[in-house]
Amino acid sequence: MTIYDIPVRTLAGEPASLAPHRDRTVLIVNVASKCGLTPQYEGLEALHRRYADRGFSVVGFPCNQFMGQEPGSAEEIQEFCSTTYGVSFPMFEKIDVNGDDRHPIYAELVGVADADGHDGDVRWNFEKFLVAPDGSVQRFAPAVTPEDAALVDAIEAALG
Repeated sequence: MTIYDIPVRTLAGEPASLAPHRDRTVLIVNVASKCGLTPQYEGLEALHRRYADRGFSVVGFPCNQFMGQEPGSAEEIQEFCSTTYGVSFPMFEKIDVNGDDRHPIYAELVGVADADGHDGDVRWNFEKFLVAPDGSVQRFAPAVTPEDAALVDAIEAALG
């Protein structure tokens, strides 16, 4: 089983999966609406739009595990993201990224280390996992912004 086969739910609660993103480059991000890093939504949306026609997508998974910074309902999250940041990339249900209830997608991702050697538990909101079409994964710390050259270069390399 790959991350593309694991069941998820859309933010609207509909059954889904990441299967439509198979053979694409995907940036998976645990997001939150009330975090100091929340303005990264703007840059994530810009990346999504910039590279969409080359086979790239950002996907967001709201998570309330870090100081309760995503307390909203699915409807509130959707409203906030669309009106505040114009988010058009796919958003999925609120999940746990750490602990006993860690979502299976994150169980598959957290074994990958970032540039500083950190693997295991997600440290904070807006940790990023870049999944290339070949299934390889690169991890980026929460403080790595969507505009960071290391992330942009990795996206471009994955896109070929």
